[in-house]
Amino acid sequence: MTKRVRKIATYCLIGSLAFMGGSKTSYASELPITGISILLNDISENPDFTNKELDYILNPNKEYQDLAIANVANYVHIRSEANTDSKVVGKLYSNGAATILESNGDWTKVRSGDVTGYIKSDYLHTGLDAYELVDKVKTKQATVKANALNVRAKAGTSSSVVGLVPKGYNLQVLEEKEDWIRVSVGDKTGYVSSDYVDISTDFKKAISIEQEQKRMEIEKKRQDTKANKTVSSLRQQIVNYALRFNGNPYVWGGTSLTRGADCSGFTQSVMKKFGIHIPRTSREQARAGKRVSLDKMQAGDLIFYRKNGVVNHVAMYIGNGKVIGAASRKEGIKIKKYNYRTPYRVVSYINR
Repeated sequence: MTKRVRKIATYCLIGSLAFMGGSKTSYASELPITGISILLNDISENPDFTNKELDYILNPNKEYQDLAIANVANYVHIRSEANTDSKVVGKLYSNGAATILESNGDWTKVRSGDVTGYIKSDYLHTGLDAYELVDKVKTKQATVKANALNVRAKAGTSSSVVGLVPKGYNLQVLEEKEDWIRVSVGDKTGYVSSDYVDISTDFKKAISIEQEQKRMEIEKKRQDTKANKTVSSLRQQIVNYALRFNGNPYVWGGTSLTRGADCSGFTQSVMKKFGIHIPRTSREQARAGKRVSLDKMQAGDLIFYRKNGVVNHVAMYIGNGKVIGAASRKEGIKIKKYNYRTPYRVVSYINR
């Protein structure tokens, strides 16, 4: 039988059954135009239907009649208009689902989650293809109900945080435990507390650009906070190490923290312990590094002093308005107020 004959036979079969079953004819008349047009395209292009496919046409499920599923490896952009120059308003990830609003050849207007816009039709499964994928792509989703939720490497509050997601964000559930749920976040996986999410079986929805930006913003804040804690910890380690030598002797030209050092030998040797290599003399140390204003100095920064317009002394700021440094032969390594002499310049060598 030729394809043309099979097409005619299929149309006749559908028409006959619709005629014999008044309820089906009435039901079909209620179907969205978009859904019908997609089915007719499927029929005209492929008349070799399986029993399941014919059953779908004759007894359609309204819920899936206008279903579209992302046909991409990673994600496809949803745009504000039907062209590639228009604004990106969201992303639909692989196997994510959307409702078809209009179909205009090369572009399909869809709604998914909080996003409405256009996707190139080539990147979507529709009609019978989408119907066949329903059981495969429908998964458990965890919707975040906290303002911001930590995603942890392992199930437990003592585990490290690998990500942060905002309220309303949908996560794919990979595994459920008693109090923790393993989820997928972009290209990462991790665990979230079950107390802060709502679980439902549904399709993956699109992520709006606003949601994506908010997730990135709170993730950046988390990374910045983590970095600041690391820096603060390093600064405190440096200060604590310097304080161990309080009271040790001053030796001009010396660099030994125990047997004796001069002012720049002291700061150089303390920094060297932490892999921070700085010049030998106070004058050279003042010219290198990063200049910091007096009101922005932090523990571990170096403060320089002048005599007759020339830098001749350096000490390390330890916080609370105080410094430690190799002061003189008489005083040795000693803690003083940072302004016991007039500060000339503050320099930071701690860049991480």
